[in-house]
Amino acid sequence: MPEVVFSVDQSKSMTEQAVPGHNRWHPDVPAAANVRPGSEVRIECREWTDGQIGNNDSARDVADVDLTRAHMLSGPVSVEGAEPGDLLVVDILDLGPVPQESGPAPGQGWGYTGIFARENGGGFLTDYFPDAYKAIWDFHGQQATSRHLPGVRFTGITHPGLFGTAPSPEMLARWNAREASLVATDPERVPPLALPPEPSGVLAGTLSGPDLDRIGREGARTVPPRENGGNHDIKNLTRGSRVYYPVYVPGAKLSGGDLHFSQGDGEITFCGAIEMGGFIDLGIDLIKGGMETYGVTTNPIFQPGNVEPRYSEFLTFVGISVDHDSDTNHYLDATLAYRRACLNAIAYLSKFGFSPEQVYLILGAAPVEGRISGVVDIPNACCSLYIPTAIFDFDIRPSTAGPEASDRGSCATAR
Repeated sequence: MPEVVFSVDQSKSMTEQAVPGHNRWHPDVPAAANVRPGSEVRIECREWTDGQIGNNDSARDVADVDLTRAHMLSGPVSVEGAEPGDLLVVDILDLGPVPQESGPAPGQGWGYTGIFARENGGGFLTDYFPDAYKAIWDFHGQQATSRHLPGVRFTGITHPGLFGTAPSPEMLARWNAREASLVATDPERVPPLALPPEPSGVLAGTLSGPDLDRIGREGARTVPPRENGGNHDIKNLTRGSRVYYPVYVPGAKLSGGDLHFSQGDGEITFCGAIEMGGFIDLGIDLIKGGMETYGVTTNPIFQPGNVEPRYSEFLTFVGISVDHDSDTNHYLDATLAYRRACLNAIAYLSKFGFSPEQVYLILGAAPVEGRISGVVDIPNACCSLYIPTAIFDFDIRPSTAGPEASDRGSCATAR
């Protein structure tokens, strides 16, 4: 087994670990471990909210979750000899839930998907689903089922939602400046346009006192993807993947977490994946000077993994860049087109007895495929959403007999 370079006791908060992780991007977060190029290592991870969500039938915990504490990342891991301008080569060898454990922490045999409330996180369809909901998933080897979504069973594509290298001081300052400018365009928006530095809830490894306070004032929140990688939420970044991360500080300082048992393209409910704690095994190497050699300037590049479910039949929903609520045409707006594809799928699957909220949760968690199908035919962009038909224990294809509607239970609510 690869050497464990960052260990986690799942019975404790990340703040209580022997060596804590961190929840802000900052170059001064101290390294928790040091490795050499060519190493194979294991990193253990907490679930991204640090265990705030419980295995129960209420979504009150989702509604009230403290997002200043997220994401709880494991690391940083410093790589010997890594210098700014290098490419850090990271192979995902294996990952999964907490091995051989059952218990109250996500990843101990179960995970969850959440629809976050508009006032606390929101989501891709928050204008249509402003309230908090939740589904608990039980793990059966590679498959997942949910008591909140009966009739659905699928094989997950396990992957990390978030990994990245530390930013340089100059890069961090650029992030904060451009995101502050974005927020300033509509400072009262709910949910906000971006999340500026927040001193509350900050964790920066072993730092305390004035050093911790400075990280709180300057450190970037981990919610979005950025040049260093970060929260990219790519479901095919799974076992067998190789990622080339830009290096911006000495040692690279690789950190990550936010492990997912499964996810649909887009993770549309914001907490749309099946969230869990667990482990990830990585191979780590370097390409000296690789950023300039390969023209990598603004984001990592990766090779997809070769492990995924073999679904061969899909029902596909299409959306175009028309706001059908107001009958307003937008110019080549792929975001709107994907939103409409999702809404079309929700309207369709609701005819089989699911509530719209249940379908929304399914689209976030199941291995659905989202594609930009056309962005040249003015004025309408076209996006498509592919849903594997085999994840349902009934036939979802249109027929002259009509949809097989029945009692599909209910997801957990915050009411």
